[in-house]
This record gives sequence, C-alpha cells and structure tokens, in this order.
Amino acid sequence: MNTHTLDTSGLNCPLPVLKAKKAIKELRGGDTLVVIATDPASYIDFGHFCHVSGHSLISKTEEEGIFTYVISVKP
Repeated sequence: MNTHTLDTSGLNCPLPVLKAKKAIKELRGGDTLVVIATDPASYIDFGHFCHVSGHSLISKTEEEGIFTYVISVKP
C-alpha cells in the first residue's frame, strides 16, 4: 500500500474531483490518495465522489482555506 498526494490548489469545481478520479485510476486497491484543494465546494464534492465510486473517504479537514482529503482506494 502506497500513499500518493495530489495538489489541486487553485482549481475550482469540478476539476479537483476529476483530477482525483484520474489519479485513482493509476493506483492500486488499498493505496491512499491525499488530495489538497482550495475550492470550498470540494468539501461536498469529495464526500459524494467517494460514496458513488465506492472509495473510502478516511478524513476531510479544513485549515485556513486549505482542504485535505484522505481517500482509500477500493480494492
């Protein structure tokens, strides 16, 4: 299992989720993707994306306008 980071800072909806979706295609089940975003709408978008795709949203945090999502890729 590996951890990968994707920085989508400065991108607006739907680009952070689309880039995460593309990045996940390159990962293996059990890997972790950490996504960094600045778009406030991403707080809702990533929860929905994980629910629909079957990946697990391990955590989502916000600090000073920086949103961090930790996603476990489904096997």
